[in-house]
Amino acid sequence: MLQVSNLSKRYGDRLLFQGVGFVLNSGDRVGLVGPNGCGKTTLLRILAGVEQADSGAVSYAVPRTRVGYLPQALTYGDGATVRDALSSSREHDQEYWGRRLQQVAARMATAQGAELATLTDGYAEALERLNRAAALLPEHRVAAILRGLGLEDAELSTPVEILSGGQKTRLGLARLLLQSPALLLLDEPTNHLDITALEWLESYLREYDGAMLIVSHDRTFLDRIVQAIYEINPETHALGIYPGNYSAYVSAKEREQEKHWQQYQDQQDEIARMKSEVRRLSGHAGRIERETIHYHYRKIAKKIARQAVVRQRRLQRLLDSEDLLDKPRQRWQMKLAFEGTPSSGQDVLVLEGLGKRFGDLRLFQEADLILRRGERVALIGPNGSGKTTLLRIIVGQELPSEGAVKIGANVQIGYLSQEQDNLDWESSPFETAQRAMALNETEARQFLHNFLFAGDDVFTPVGSLSYGERARLALGVLVLQGCNLLLLDEPINHLDIPSRERFEQALSTYEGTVLAVVHDRYFVSRFATAIWALEAGRIKRYVDLEDARRGRAAAEHAGTDALADAS
Repeated sequence: MLQVSNLSKRYGDRLLFQGVGFVLNSGDRVGLVGPNGCGKTTLLRILAGVEQADSGAVSYAVPRTRVGYLPQALTYGDGATVRDALSSSREHDQEYWGRRLQQVAARMATAQGAELATLTDGYAEALERLNRAAALLPEHRVAAILRGLGLEDAELSTPVEILSGGQKTRLGLARLLLQSPALLLLDEPTNHLDITALEWLESYLREYDGAMLIVSHDRTFLDRIVQAIYEINPETHALGIYPGNYSAYVSAKEREQEKHWQQYQDQQDEIARMKSEVRRLSGHAGRIERETIHYHYRKIAKKIARQAVVRQRRLQRLLDSEDLLDKPRQRWQMKLAFEGTPSSGQDVLVLEGLGKRFGDLRLFQEADLILRRGERVALIGPNGSGKTTLLRIIVGQELPSEGAVKIGANVQIGYLSQEQDNLDWESSPFETAQRAMALNETEARQFLHNFLFAGDDVFTPVGSLSYGERARLALGVLVLQGCNLLLLDEPINHLDIPSRERFEQALSTYEGTVLAVVHDRYFVSRFATAIWALEAGRIKRYVDLEDARRGRAAAEHAGTDALADAS
């Protein structure tokens, strides 16, 4: 279905990858991983025909119209509606297969024998494809996909321009799934999906019979969907292929690292032994020559000295050869540590009958919850259910419609918003760090180095940083401020997997209290001590995600029973 041979790509002096080669067959499901900036998106763009490689080849066994590509940044035509967006790909297919039908028909007019038989089969396929492309979108299938992705409230006549960024991304995913392509190239398809939509997408893709190459930082998603992991190594710029899901890949990488360390250590031990032998022989020969002028013993000394020279040459050949192993490198990761967190009262945050509405739209009501010192709570719920609004009410940026929020004694709140509006976009990271705490230049540079800002990067305007870079900087500011209650709104959404794991490690040792809006289930399972779930206008507390899933299923079942009784 897809064959990639010896692909290489660089931007100026910066090499992204080289010698990339693999084959995808029908039904293959592959995850593409690697740290931000290693070339994952560029590789997908090359495979989709959006960008050109410097060298190498990409060949498909299916028409390019059967390749579905979901980029991170989606564009739609001016004035396009949801219906237009969902239908545009169908119109493209109709135009392609119409041309194809005409071409095959023209060749059939003069063909004979085996060639005619082949063209007849091609004509039948083109006609079937054209009829399929010309057919109206099946409304029930459209409705099922929109509902699964949380877009059921978006009327087909809705202008795309008024949708949120997350809704546009989900619309692009819906458009792609409706095409039923033979090969899916998905760049961060889980961005902006809540847990319910994530689980629906997983179920949909597990039943999908096409091939897939997926870039994702969602480890649970990769565990449940893919059968192999392709890794772009930022040090070697090569593509590593690992069978199994993400967890199998992690285990394989750990074994690989352990083996590399063992081989390196064994080789270093051998080099040390060889050096010691050279020193011993050289020293022994030197002592003999210094201690005697006897011809016989000096002859022995020369023989020993020659042995030392032979061993030295053997050692040098090893040191100069390709067999010399480099010391395994610990990749530069974000170093996040919360130190000196001041203690707070036992009840950190109390919600009493809290409710919020916007006109006739009620987000939630009668919320009675207590967040206690040391708890790490994940706030989950469908997109648009009011999670961000709840955090904004707690920090005083929004007023509740009813009820009250009580902040405990000695609580210092640190708030990380999705928009990262606690950052000054005109300032640099260096200025931001010095503003948060009195640091000299060396201290500020060292601190920013821990958050992956090095060299002149510390003077880049915040507005010119990527989303992930700004997220790292915002986390750094919270560290400097010494907050003991962290309100985090999608804190890891644009962090790569190594940075997510480092953040999890930091939170595991954080002595304060955390309330975080997060959809990464792997992160939630490792981090959360409890769940607050926004469901049908209520905020309910659960022990974990499985408990929340059972509660949601029970509520949906009760709603179905109520409708049946009413009818």
